[in-house]
Amino acid sequence: MDISTSYLGLKLNTPLIAGSSGLTGSVAKIKAMAEHGAGAVVLKSLFEEEIYFEQEDILKEAEADGVDMAQFDYYDFHLKSQKLDRYVKLIAEAKQAVDIPVIASINCLYSHEWTAYARRLETAGADAFELNMFFLPSDFKRSAREQEAAYFKIIERVLATVSIPVSLKISYYFSNLGPMIQRLSQTGVKGIVLFNRFFSPDIDIDKFEVKPSFVFSNPGELALSLRWVAIMAQKVDCDLAASTGVHGGSALIKQLLAGARAVQTASSLYKNGPGHIATMIDALKSWMQKHGFERLDDFHGRMSQEAASNPAIYERAQFMRYFGGDKDEVT
Repeated sequence: MDISTSYLGLKLNTPLIAGSSGLTGSVAKIKAMAEHGAGAVVLKSLFEEEIYFEQEDILKEAEADGVDMAQFDYYDFHLKSQKLDRYVKLIAEAKQAVDIPVIASINCLYSHEWTAYARRLETAGADAFELNMFFLPSDFKRSAREQEAAYFKIIERVLATVSIPVSLKISYYFSNLGPMIQRLSQTGVKGIVLFNRFFSPDIDIDKFEVKPSFVFSNPGELALSLRWVAIMAQKVDCDLAASTGVHGGSALIKQLLAGARAVQTASSLYKNGPGHIATMIDALKSWMQKHGFERLDDFHGRMSQEAASNPAIYERAQFMRYFGGDKDEVT
């Protein structure tokens, strides 16, 4: 039974990718993912935001200690280089340790820094880049047009800098999501991941503090990416990968049926350990055997919107049948 797939032009032995998280932040953990059947790993993200704020804190301390701030350019270079050096080392050591694709993950915030980093990460041996891109729609200084233009600006600069495949991990926060995904797919990127996951705030009503909540995804979150993978499967000029809410073998199968070339999981591995990768792969194989499929292409995209017997169901927005009166009424 052949469960290999092609994603970003890379050969993956299995369609299940260990998504970017703390579980892909060390060589030992990456090896465990590979040993249990991950088709590829996306390294823990290098956060531009994290570098920026770490730099700001240290520079403020330096200024308070009387350091001549005319040396700012030196500190700026030195601090960023330290972070980058650690990431380059992780890429190089991971490539030595495993024989599956190693994808570097870059979390973009400002857009002007990454072309300086990208070539060095490529030289370290990364097989591809995943640009985790999200500009918060609460930036009232930029119009929707300006927000969207920033995505294309980053993509253009990175594609002009590196020769390895580039994928985008994006959110669903666009006013016209379908056409935006389609436009992004036409930039020259090799893949788009639907969707990234965000920090979710909560409020401690006794301590009057903002705290994180819903750190891990849950299986119910599968529906959003499943819908959009199915809708976009035959409307894009690149591969699609699915992310968020993938907690078991059935979720993996559903996303492949919808049209995903690869499927990322992270929260399920935090909850169940790296051995859960093998469990999900075994479930895929058992299902394929049950239905007489010998390879992924035998069923890939079979339930996409274009191939579905009732394509309009993917665009239904309301629960009319369930909450509009008689449960059995056809609407």
